[in-house]
Amino acid sequence: MKVLHLGKFYPPYFGGIEKVNFDLVEGLNNLEVSTDVLCFNENRGSECVLRGYHVFKSDVIINALSTPISIDFFKTLKEIKDRYSIIHVHLPNPIAIMAILHVGYKGKIIVHWHSDIIRQKIAKIFFNPFQQRLLTLASTIVVTSPNYLEGSDDLKHYRNKVQIIPIGIDQSEFPENPTLREKLTQRYSGKKIIFALGRHIYYKNFSTLIDAVETFDEDTIVLLGGEGELSFELKDQVIEKGFKDRVVFLGKIPFEELGEYFKLADVFCLPSNEKSEAFGVVIIEAMSFGCPVVSCNIEGSGVPWVNQDKKTGFVVPVNDSEKLGNAINLILHDSDLKEEFSLNARARYFELFTKDKMVKEFKRLYESV
Repeated sequence: MKVLHLGKFYPPYFGGIEKVNFDLVEGLNNLEVSTDVLCFNENRGSECVLRGYHVFKSDVIINALSTPISIDFFKTLKEIKDRYSIIHVHLPNPIAIMAILHVGYKGKIIVHWHSDIIRQKIAKIFFNPFQQRLLTLASTIVVTSPNYLEGSDDLKHYRNKVQIIPIGIDQSEFPENPTLREKLTQRYSGKKIIFALGRHIYYKNFSTLIDAVETFDEDTIVLLGGEGELSFELKDQVIEKGFKDRVVFLGKIPFEELGEYFKLADVFCLPSNEKSEAFGVVIIEAMSFGCPVVSCNIEGSGVPWVNQDKKTGFVVPVNDSEKLGNAINLILHDSDLKEEFSLNARARYFELFTKDKMVKEFKRLYESV
């Protein structure tokens, strides 16, 4: 059995889907499932051997509607497709779909459905027949949560071939950083800490968290990691509301420091309000450290399934700063509740969301198709 993963990019570029792809490919090869990668490259195309497996990177001509366009991707897939008994394609990725259909691949196809196409609604009308054709050809479609399956119109005719395999992480990959830990403990001594993390873009909805600051006590501080196109707008909002000393913008946090912020936090908050937040990997990162979570009830998203309301934290209505703030305050002001949520969060991580469990589930899937 040989498997080829089709993704958009691959390390050293790291996005959410890319990290899942990387963890699967590394983990499967460690379990002696021969697995290679075909993806795009922002520069020129290349082929390399990474820890014993092949990574084929195709030259990108242009990016259009968040989609890399590459003729080289088609050529490479046509050349190498017959080496593999299974193609595992990470979606959304329109070019990968077109390439599989174009080259006439005859092996088994696993569709890894990370998200519906959300924003490109007009382009999706023209692309949809190709997507439906691939879903028809697929042996199995994997979704990351039962909620996303129930909320996806694209998958409603294919539920008989869907399996649910949640995303998993390895908490031990977060390095210990005692120097930073001591520095953070001293800097925020006597403060209750709300930690939030993510790109500063529309669906992350950090503006609602900033609005909620007015419900917090003076000893409560928000640490907001990440950066993006809305960073300046969010900083302006903080200044206008007079919260300059109560919201700290951390910028992009190096991975080797990230674990210490999860350990420091009393509550992790994910205020995302759109289905573009399909799963919320950052939630399981927080849960792996035993950090209670407050998130929003995004219709059709996996987020309300990952964070269980009144078990691992609270799930509140989207775009409601008052209810978001009240939920956070309930945890901050009740040490017994905080401890209960903390224990439940860590237990749920070990039960469902470890990288080892995710990799082994895919190995079993490959062996069964």
